[in-house]
Amino acid sequence: MRGELDRQPEMFSYVDLESRIPSSHPIRKIRQIVDEALLELEPAFAEMYSERGRPSIPPEQLLRGLLLQILFTIRSERLLVERIDYDLLFRWFVGLGMDDKVWNHSVFSKNRDRLLEYGVDELLFEAIKNQAHANKLLSRDHFSVDGTLIEACASMKSYKPKDGSGDDDDGENFHGQKRSNDTHASTSDPDARLCRKGPGKEAKLRYMGHILTENRNGLIVGVTLTEANTREEWTAAVELLAEQSVRPGQTVGADRGYDVSNFVDPCRELGFTPHVAMRKHSRIDQRTASHPGYKISQTKRKRVEEPFGWMKTYGLLGKLRHRGRENVDWLFRLTATAYNITRMKTLLA
Repeated sequence: MRGELDRQPEMFSYVDLESRIPSSHPIRKIRQIVDEALLELEPAFAEMYSERGRPSIPPEQLLRGLLLQILFTIRSERLLVERIDYDLLFRWFVGLGMDDKVWNHSVFSKNRDRLLEYGVDELLFEAIKNQAHANKLLSRDHFSVDGTLIEACASMKSYKPKDGSGDDDDGENFHGQKRSNDTHASTSDPDARLCRKGPGKEAKLRYMGHILTENRNGLIVGVTLTEANTREEWTAAVELLAEQSVRPGQTVGADRGYDVSNFVDPCRELGFTPHVAMRKHSRIDQRTASHPGYKISQTKRKRVEEPFGWMKTYGLLGKLRHRGRENVDWLFRLTATAYNITRMKTLLA
């Protein structure tokens, strides 16, 4: 029997928003993890806002919305606000009711800047990490470190001489010119640096992101962003290790690019045994390489590539949408936090 089409829509709905989200949907576990972390941030939120003036968008809803943008790969905040308006799942996750009015995208962006100003990205990252530690998901003894290049939101046409000699052309007449970061800078994003992945590769304007993961479950325990420079890769890795608590027998795995004195020697000074892939003239001896833990570290350290793959594919870090090192650093850390949340959702299932 053919069903009849009801051309008169219902004026009222008697099904609440909570019941429209399936109980088995993975977003419920993510919401639970995020809510627990936001509860820890409540004192910081209280200090951020004045008791007078017009009420702003609640910071909890701002952070939930930004996490949705990363988790569902939404390329702009304008599209995010539009999605929240018509998607019931998005409304439920953010904390809006069926009839609540959604904010304007420009208002959303201006309120987000307050979170950036107060370093809420770092607070949320630490809150999620504390939650993982409370559930015994983190290893405090064995780590892996790596860095990746992130393409900046700037065209090569904007890469012009700092003295202004290239202002007359449109940036296309650079054939035969010697261009370097010492003499040139991007007019679109001055913080980006010209860098190539290896010999024979094309040079692009990039940043460099660094993460430190623990070897038990591959969760990110340290994250930072620097200029695109090989030397910065070693310095940033040492700084991330210095932020960890010191315990006897700690190890750190890394690829062959870290087999240099600028990384190996500071690691030993911090109390970490460097388990780096060996070059022909390696900075580590055969006694370290023959230890059974060395082979385990070299096996585990390949998992550090998984967060980078997720962050560039789902987190939209394959090509940046923000300019300026401060904004990119905020986005990189928030994306790393989103990765940890999705990983914890699976581990806690």
